[in-house]
Order: sequence, then structure tokens, then C-alpha cells
Amino acid sequence: MNSTSGQLTFKEKAGYSLGDTASHFVWDMVGFWLLFFYTDVYGISAAAAGTIMLVARFWDMAIDPIIGVISDRTNTRWGKFRPYILFGALPYAVLAILTFTTPNLGEVGKIIYAGATYVLLMTAYAFINLPYSALGAVMTDDTYERAGLNTYRFIAGFTGQFIVTGLALTLAEFFGNGNKAQGFQFTVILFAVISLIFFYITFRTTKERVQPPKTQKNSLKEDLKNLIANKAWRILAVVGIISFIMFAMQNAAIAYYFKYYLGRENNVQLFNVIGTVALIVALPLSKPLAKRFGNKNVFIGSSLISGLFFILIYLAGIDDLVTIYIFNIIAKMAYAPAVPLLWTMIADSADYGEWKTGRRATGLYFSAAVFAQKAGWGIGAAIAGWILTISQFVPNVAQSDSAITGIKLLVSVIPGILYMSCALFMVFYKIDSKTTDKMKIDLDKRRE
Repeated sequence: MNSTSGQLTFKEKAGYSLGDTASHFVWDMVGFWLLFFYTDVYGISAAAAGTIMLVARFWDMAIDPIIGVISDRTNTRWGKFRPYILFGALPYAVLAILTFTTPNLGEVGKIIYAGATYVLLMTAYAFINLPYSALGAVMTDDTYERAGLNTYRFIAGFTGQFIVTGLALTLAEFFGNGNKAQGFQFTVILFAVISLIFFYITFRTTKERVQPPKTQKNSLKEDLKNLIANKAWRILAVVGIISFIMFAMQNAAIAYYFKYYLGRENNVQLFNVIGTVALIVALPLSKPLAKRFGNKNVFIGSSLISGLFFILIYLAGIDDLVTIYIFNIIAKMAYAPAVPLLWTMIADSADYGEWKTGRRATGLYFSAAVFAQKAGWGIGAAIAGWILTISQFVPNVAQSDSAITGIKLLVSVIPGILYMSCALFMVFYKIDSKTTDKMKIDLDKRRE
């Protein structure tokens, strides 16, 4: 298929999606287990661990736009974005292993080592994941086909999350044989090897079709000006920040919730697995719902319903495990359709920018959006660590009432309210179905 339009093949969609499985091996090991790993395995204080994660995220955010600008200006026989997937896979895998390695360097040395390896890992992750995300926007220019592609992507991505959340602790116990540090390290080695294979498949099975206008000259000043002036992108950036504060906060706290509040540490894996299955089951609804109601309306409904059921988790008592599971399943199923739509709308906002200005900067749009989301992720993880400290959390002992309250709020009320607030911002998002159809027709004519 030489046109930018039309349907993508199953091979392309499946091959592209494996890159997100590989990305989730690190993203979810960091999001679900790193704070717990730092405090309960490596022996770093919660406040120090939270601060490390915040500083690393701000560094990560600083390099995201740089990567976007560089990738937009990359021209190779493989395209603009695919080379980063090929050559970034090995550093990504090695640094993942080092991040979950525990040299005995003393209290200060441990903090320095953890900070350095985490910063480098996030750098490697950015160099491979940002171009990967932008790649999905240039494989086709059809908004509904993009929604379908992103549905494949996130089914595969959440399958990676399923593996990490459902098997990581079991694998760590198996490989560690009583040594938690060794268990975590060997588990990440396994995930790193699989990631290398999956990234290579993504590189080989994808093709870039949507290109900038041939007459477009490089101008970072113009690209940044157009990005900031793009109201649709600004709204999506704010929504990304808020959403990822919620994700990071909840994911980081869930292990503490099961260990210290419910007293069922081993059940956290089953809880995460069932939640991930709920996500995967509901993800295919994204494209048909978008066609029926529009991207914007589906996202608004998703955030309101999902946020409400996250809040309700707070009301569940220690013995209400079934209720906790049910509320989480409903929240995850309601939230699932919005996941691919956020990335679809970011691609649409890049099209909108080209439609209005005649300039295309796909890498910059995605890197700036991911910049915002990582800001949210870093803020959320740091807040989790700080709230644990303020609540007087102490690792590996029975917790005070204040610590229990802090843990409960982190997995329910705070993230629920944050996610519901996304609906307010999305009210002002103006790229509807009629606009995307008109953009596609006009841009196809220009490219011809």
C-alpha cells in the first residue's frame, strides 16, 4: 500500500504492537515495583526513593523534546523513527538490568547508584519509546485506522503489563530462591531478552508512509510556535499530565495497599492480573465506540465512570476483597477505551497542525505529549513517596492508622478525583469527526 490512506495489514498492526509489549516490561516494572523494590528490597527510604523518581522524570522530560526534534530531522533508508527502535533496544535492555541490580554501596552510595541507573534507564527508554509512539502516526493518516492500530498496540502493551504485574513477584521468588534482590535482577534479565526480540520484530514489520511536505524547511522556532499555538495539543498535554499522575500514584501504592492494609501481600499479583485482563477485554471497544460517539465523548465518559469507581474503592473494608476487585474491574473496563484514543488524538493534533500551518512535526508533537505525561508520572510517583512519609509509613512493620489512611487515599480517592477532572478539560477539545474527515481529504490532496 503506497497511499497514506487505507487499511493496515494484520502483520503491520501485530508487529507494531509488540514494541509496546517490550516497552511495558520496563514501564510496568518501574511503575508497579520500583518504589517497592527501592524501599523493601534495596533498603532506600521512601522519601529518597520518591525524590529519585521525581528527579529522574524531570531529566527524562528535559530530553523528550530534544529527541522529538532530532527524530523529525532524521532521514535514513529506514525512515525517521524506525532506526531508533533498532539501535536503542540494546542500551534499553542493559540499563533495565542495572536498575534492578543491588550493589552494596552504603546508604549514600545506594541512593547515588539508584538515581544514576534510573536516570540512564529513562534516557534509553525515551530514545526508543518516543520514536516508537510517533511511528504509529506516520503508518497511516486515517484517524479510525489509527484507533485500530493503537488498540492493537495497547492490547499488546497491557499483555506486557499482565506479565509484569502477574508474574514478576512469582518469577523473582523462583529465581531468587529466598534472595529477593537476585530474584528481581534475574526476572528483569528475562524481560530484557524478550524485549530485544520484540523490538526487532517491530522494526522489520513496519513502514513509514506519512511524510512532511517536500517543501518544508527545518525550523525549530516555527515548529515550537505552532505546537504551543495548537489548542487541541495543549488540552491533551494537560490531560496527559493529570492522567499519569493518577496512574503513577495508584500503581506505586498498590503493593503497599495489599501488604499493609489488606494483609494479603501475595494477592497483589492476582489483583493486577484481573485488572489488566479487564483492560484487555475492553480495549477493542475503543474503535467502534469512537466511530459511534467520537473520540472526545468516549474519553469524557470513560474518565467520569472510571474515576468514580476508583473513589469507591476507599469505602471497602479489609474483608471486602470481592468488592475491591469488582470496583477495580469496572473502573479498568471503563478506562480502557480512552487509552488508545489519547494517542489517536495526539496524532490527530499533529495532522491539525499540518492542516493549519503547512508544517508537520510528528516527533515533536509526540515527544512534547510524552514530556507532559512523564511529568505527571514523575510527580505522581514522588507524591506517593512523600504521602507515605507524611503519613508516617515505616517499611516492614505494622502501620499506624495515619499510614493506612495515606495508603488507601493513594489507591482510590486521590487518583479517582484526578481522573474525573480530565473530563472537564476534554470539554474544550474541538477536533471532532467532521474535522478529522476534512483534514484527511485536504492533506491527501496536498500530498498528491
